[in-house]
Parts: sequence; C-alpha cells; structure tokens
Amino acid sequence: MSTIAILTTGGTIAMKRDEAAGGAIPALDGSDFLAVLPPSLAELWVEEYCNLPSAHFTLGTLWGLRSRVAELLDKPEVDGIVVTHGTDVMEESAYLLDLTVPGEKPMVLTGAMRTASEVGYEGLANLAAAVRVAASPQARGLGAMIVMNDEIHAARFVTKTHTQSVDTFKSLFFGPLGRVDGDAVVIGQRVARQWVPCDGLEPNVALIKLVVGVGDDLMKYAMEKGARGVVIEALGGGRVPPWWMPTIRQAIEAGVVVVIASRCPSGRVWDGYGYEGAYKDLREAGVLFANGLNGQKARLKLMVVLEAAEDRSTIPSLWAAELES
Repeated sequence: MSTIAILTTGGTIAMKRDEAAGGAIPALDGSDFLAVLPPSLAELWVEEYCNLPSAHFTLGTLWGLRSRVAELLDKPEVDGIVVTHGTDVMEESAYLLDLTVPGEKPMVLTGAMRTASEVGYEGLANLAAAVRVAASPQARGLGAMIVMNDEIHAARFVTKTHTQSVDTFKSLFFGPLGRVDGDAVVIGQRVARQWVPCDGLEPNVALIKLVVGVGDDLMKYAMEKGARGVVIEALGGGRVPPWWMPTIRQAIEAGVVVVIASRCPSGRVWDGYGYEGAYKDLREAGVLFANGLNGQKARLKLMVVLEAAEDRSTIPSLWAAELES
C-alpha cells in the first residue's frame, strides 16, 4: 500500500459557517479529514502547513509551501503528496510545484467550492479522489496535478473558470489528463513537464492586462518602480496597440524582461500579421512568449526564471526548459 502525505493549507475545504464571523471561516484540520477517509485508500499521515483562505497567501507562503512539499517528497517512505488548498490561487501553487519540484512522485492539489456547512459539500469526495491519484503508479512522472470533480488536470494547463461551480477547473486547450472512475485512476494523456531549478522567487514582476485604447502608463510605472520583469496579457494571439511598442522596446533595452501572454482563455501566442504591434513586431523587439500559459502562470514562471538565471543570457534557455516525462 502506498504512503501518501496530506499537507493541509486551509481554503473552503476546511471551512464552516461561523455566526459570529458572519460567514464561513477555517475550522477543520487534518485530523478531521483523516478521521473520515477510508483506510483502504493508502497509508495516510497528515501535516498542517497553514489554515488560510488562499486569497491570503503571500509569495512567502507560496514558496514555503513549495519547500515543504519538496522536503516531504524527498523522504523515501513517501510515495506521493496531496495538498488541500483554497481554489482562488490553487492553479498558481500547483504550477509552482510543477515547475520547481523535481522527481517522479505525484503532487496533487484539491479543495472544495462549498464549505462543510453547506448542502452538497464535495470536499471529502475531492480529497479521496486526490489520494487515489497520488497513490496511483500511473500518476508518476506527471508532475503536479489538480484533482477536482473526479477530473485530473495538469498544473500547467488548468485554470479556474467559474466563481461558484464545482466544475470550475478546466484545461481549456487540451482537456483533462484523465479521471477518477470509481476506484480506478484512468489516465488518457500525458504531458511534457517543464522544470526550472531555483532557490526562490523574484518578487518584482508586474502583470498588466490590455484593453481597448489603454495607454502605456502602467508599463512606465512598473519600470519606474524597478520591475525586473513585466508580463503583458496582450490581445488575441499576442498583439499590443502600436503606441505600446516604443515603451516595450525601451523596457527591454533597460534590461527588463517582457513576456507576452494572451488575455484569451485558451490558445498559444502567435499570429501571421505584419502590422505594428503584432507577433512579428514583438518577436523582433526581443520579448518572450508565454506558450499557452495564462497571465498568472506566466508571471510565476518569470519569477522563477529571473531568480534562477545566472545572468541575462541564460533567461531564454531557462524559459524554454522542458523535460520529457
């Protein structure tokens, strides 16, 4: 039987309504989960990392979680790990683990959209499914995953798509890796994992979303504040208004790394246009492209790459790093 560590961080899965607080707050801990999970799933032990809504996470919280996961997976007796987590920034925590924690052991994040006080609370079903995936030999080499609503999603591609639905996590471009089908874990596709070794996160990275007619003031402000990197959620397949191009070129010349993502919920950054501000213009200016990552994940990856880079010349190769799993 596999040995699975459950690392709890709080989130809705751990919340109950508190009348004095006027709403749900963190209330459950690891012992509450351990008491109701079937012993036949795996050998389980639980550790509490924190008990917070994920909206309260700082970069320090996030990196500390990454470090503790790495430490636990380094133990030979641990075969995989499940992290209970709030859904607000779950995809970012999952992607950081996927990008920076080496090894073949499964890392699975799960949570809930309903509190334990609500009818239809799905937290325990999600947790049991996550343990099944973490204990499955088929899940080895897949890096970090999110398991919710019996679907298994790769951290690199999954995103939260709905504010209330229990079916909120979707991999819009490629679909889920597989499903938990009763007592079986069914993997339908595998992913090529990216991995960047690093010792921390560069905090000074901005994320800017473009809208029609927007000026470049936020880009200039980021530069004035000493940003080392800027991620731009650009229009369509990776296009910016023409009046943004001089500022982007100025930033790159000043040593700021500029990454172009798309504000579209799915699809890679590319186009075949020749006009100013399109993909060709940006490529010639020297930006990096997000390659299917959404803005929040591109920002996180840039934080990792900037911290890991020995000098500016190594940034492009670190950005493109990929390991076949």
